Amino acid sequence: MLPLPYQFILLTTQAAPFFEYTSLKVGDPTLPVPLTFPLVPPEDITANKLRSTFVESHPNRNYVTQWNLNVQYQLMPNLAGMVAYVGSRGVHQPFRVDEANLTLPAKTSSGYVWPFDPDPSSSNFGGPLDPLNTHFGSIRGMFYQGRSYYNALELQLAKRMSHGFQVQGTFTWGKSMDTSSATVAGDAFGNSISSLDWFDMKLTRGLSDFNVGRTFVVNGTWEVPSPKSWTGAAHWLASGWELGLIFTASDGVPFTPTYGTGGDPANTSSSDDYAFPNRLRGSGCGTAVNPGNPTNYIRFQCFPLPTAPNLAFWQANCTPNPPNLGLIADPTNPPPSLSGAPLPALVCFNLRGNSGRNTLIGPGITSLDFSVFKNIPVRKISEAFNIQFRIEMFNVINHPNFAPPQPGDGNTDMYTADGSPLVAGVPNNAGNTGGALVRTTIPERQIQFALKFTF
Repeated sequence: MLPLPYQFILLTTQAAPFFEYTSLKVGDPTLPVPLTFPLVPPEDITANKLRSTFVESHPNRNYVTQWNLNVQYQLMPNLAGMVAYVGSRGVHQPFRVDEANLTLPAKTSSGYVWPFDPDPSSSNFGGPLDPLNTHFGSIRGMFYQGRSYYNALELQLAKRMSHGFQVQGTFTWGKSMDTSSATVAGDAFGNSISSLDWFDMKLTRGLSDFNVGRTFVVNGTWEVPSPKSWTGAAHWLASGWELGLIFTASDGVPFTPTYGTGGDPANTSSSDDYAFPNRLRGSGCGTAVNPGNPTNYIRFQCFPLPTAPNLAFWQANCTPNPPNLGLIADPTNPPPSLSGAPLPALVCFNLRGNSGRNTLIGPGITSLDFSVFKNIPVRKISEAFNIQFRIEMFNVINHPNFAPPQPGDGNTDMYTADGSPLVAGVPNNAGNTGGALVRTTIPERQIQFALKFTF
């Protein structure tokens, strides 16, 4: 399919000259007048701080290939089963980033390292270098280099209506992967991170923001039999009842652990200036989450700050001036972070951590909806006239279903930009929400009553 207009709406309407948006930071040495909050001096709002747009001018035609195979079998007159495989592959998909104007890193034996100002006499010593295009403060980009992959096993067992009873159960076990899940905006989902590393698509390949690994759903309806021997008011009271339920259990969606949002510890020069920590996989970190623990859902100890493999690598590649810490004279004995906690030896803020995108899975969902209907035929009006009294209960077991940590809530960050831990529920960290679950995905138990007229 050809690129569609909806992909460019935000890119066009939120860029100069139609929309003047400027990105300024406290302490920016390039500003003519120091920035203070909440007032921004007019001389700080210069043309080279405005937002622009880049769209790949000669994109390859993108396409999606889909395939499926299903086998259905009649087990009994009213009972049928199905087994299916579903797959798809997308090529040259829209790859949307909210910030393409950044300092490109160098690839080393230990991963990508963002460069820094090496001049000790410069006021920016240890800080980030200029971005790709210094004429703009921010450039939103659309590239047609995205990839998507989906494979799923689907099972279904269905009993058709007989004797007033029907039930159906489905189970899906699938995996959706891509290099980006966004088209209109870089962070289209609540768990999305924007401004992905467009210069190397291998860095962004991971689970889709909307991936749900396993889903099990059962729904059923039962028309309660009426006592045939009852008459009068007793028969009216006992007849016409109908019960229904929907039970859902599924895995959660993925999310990305980060650190330093707002401080640009990696020297990316991006307006989306988060950084990736490292991911340990040794003892105690086989799984990096604590299911059932909303205060410390992420295992903080499994995500240290990036560190250089040796002193020679640190001296050749790592910034000597982490944000707010001053010059590190001895990398094997760095100063403490602002919280007082010691930093790890050879900490390398501008080394991209290996944890990557969507490496953790959020809490799953369990919900039971239940309904009770009472049908009241009114034959005096017409044969088809019916009044239905409905009681519908959603999440009737009142199970709390938490959303995963989200960038907008600030609870995906494990550390501040200076290396201070943000883990929640730890002494001296009161108020921190790093790794905590702070919102739910579906409401608490809700009950509604209704009347429905059919004729």
